[in-house]
Amino acid sequence: MNAKRSEMERGEAAAGEAGLVADIMQAIGARARKAADVLANASTQTKNAALQAAAGHLRASVETILAANSEDVEAMQAAGSAAAMVDRTRLDRDRIEGIASGLEAIAALDDPVGDVIAAWSRPNGLSIERVRTPLGVVGVIFESRPNVTADAGALCLKAGNAVILRGGSDAHRTSAAIHACLTAGLEQAGLTADAVQLVPTTDRAAVGAMLAGLDGNIDVIVPRGGRGLVARVQDEARVPVFAHLEGVCHVYVHAPADLEMAKAIAVNAKMRRTGICGAAETLLVDKALAATHLAPLVTALQDAGCSVRGDAATQNAAAGVEPASEADWPMEYLDAIIAVKVVDGLDAAMAHIARYGSHHTEAILTDDKAAAQRFMGQVDSAIVMHNASTQFADGGEFGMGAEIGIATGKMHARGPVGVEQLTSFKYRVHGSGQIRP
Repeated sequence: MNAKRSEMERGEAAAGEAGLVADIMQAIGARARKAADVLANASTQTKNAALQAAAGHLRASVETILAANSEDVEAMQAAGSAAAMVDRTRLDRDRIEGIASGLEAIAALDDPVGDVIAAWSRPNGLSIERVRTPLGVVGVIFESRPNVTADAGALCLKAGNAVILRGGSDAHRTSAAIHACLTAGLEQAGLTADAVQLVPTTDRAAVGAMLAGLDGNIDVIVPRGGRGLVARVQDEARVPVFAHLEGVCHVYVHAPADLEMAKAIAVNAKMRRTGICGAAETLLVDKALAATHLAPLVTALQDAGCSVRGDAATQNAAAGVEPASEADWPMEYLDAIIAVKVVDGLDAAMAHIARYGSHHTEAILTDDKAAAQRFMGQVDSAIVMHNASTQFADGGEFGMGAEIGIATGKMHARGPVGVEQLTSFKYRVHGSGQIRP
């Protein structure tokens, strides 16, 4: 009897907690909708003032943010989190300054809201304009990456959207410290703090509530995290999703290609930061260059601290190469590991990318402009590059100030999702008394 009562009490407690989370999320959604209505008509000057003030609060709160981040990182390490995830969470003074500078860069961008994309007149005298408008309320669900708190909040604000941020439990303290700076900036500029809300609970039921749309109060969901999170969002969301599952990025060295350039780009693409989605995971070397380029490329990667898994040709070309299995070609390592394969020409390289890639970012290294043009025209990825590191796959590097994520789908937004991609549009039609016959 006591066991049954205990089980019943646990069930009632769980139901009560779930109900509490549901109530919290519904209230957040309702506040976000009201804030979105205000932001849609907020002036550029007011939005910019909020972003600039938030940047100042970030700089003034460095010690608080670092202390919170230290607790998060220590907890992740104690829990045995992957090195890539810890790296994405860890902040230092330079990274915090980068976040603050990113807010200022977003403030300096042109305001897309109200921008007339196109305008034309009809023979009947009607004047038609296509005009950018905010999306409304954006829900962002992310793991680690506490910088997403600032990037997503700032981009949504600049585009006139309210945003609901649900960060992972592993970086919750850091996200909360950054969020406090954003809300301080909003209030200093005379805007409601409800414009950028951070979900206060790490209960996973909050994610389910957001995916259900919060009674129609969320207009789009953006997930930032591992394959499990993004797959769940894409499977369960009842609202549109901007997402990519993973970044299986390729660097293809095509003949003729300068060896020193190829070495520098390959090492940077893999090793600059191994835990980001733009890090190269596979190096493809053209058969025509294998005799001259393969061994030096592999050695350069190994000297940089990268473990290499290769096909038979790669194993024969350099010592210390582990055999690659079929599982390595579609693998997103997010670590100092790269798969290397020799391919027989451009068509073979593009076929490999089509089969194993994730439509994120691919680069061709070559002096052959015709080959580069064909590669960039035919490879079906959100970002294609010629003679540049895949680590440039970033909204900040594209001049967008920051990004809310890299979208690999083909609807609405693709590639870095910045301020413009966080808007929709409407038509304004001006007449002078026309009626339709």
